Amino acid sequence: MGVWDLLLVGLVILLGLYGVLLPAVPGSLLVWAGVMWWALTDPQPVDWWILVGATALMFVSQGVRWALPPRRLRASRTTHRTLTYAGAGSTLGFVLLPVVGAIPGFLAGLYLAERLRLGRRAEAVAAVRTVMRSGGSSVLAELFTCQLIAAAWMGAVFGA
Repeated sequence: MGVWDLLLVGLVILLGLYGVLLPAVPGSLLVWAGVMWWALTDPQPVDWWILVGATALMFVSQGVRWALPPRRLRASRTTHRTLTYAGAGSTLGFVLLPVVGAIPGFLAGLYLAERLRLGRRAEAVAAVRTVMRSGGSSVLAELFTCQLIAAAWMGAVFGA
């Protein structure tokens, strides 16, 4: 697979990661489709194992998301800006403290956005709790799964 093809696959995966944070955008499906495109274009054993692992992670993620409360982020007045801060915090945490840093990074980004919006610490903490109860945990589970798949893809691409 050429460099331009890898860049396009990476762009689809990146779009999928951001799509997790936006309503009505199938972010996890875009991430999985990018990995499938990559695996089908350049059929190597590692590529197929990454695709099988991504598929299994997607099924587990769907099971976890069905067990969590449904998304009602609009009811808690969650803005796109808040979710962007949370997603950026999760990605930064995932990179700085590999894998486990995504969860505290998501919460820190969410807190920062709410603190900037509301101004007071107590109100920001209450808003973070409200967002997490009204669907933030579902967004976090889906984003974390997509980050794991993207990291496995990057490891396979740069490790080869």
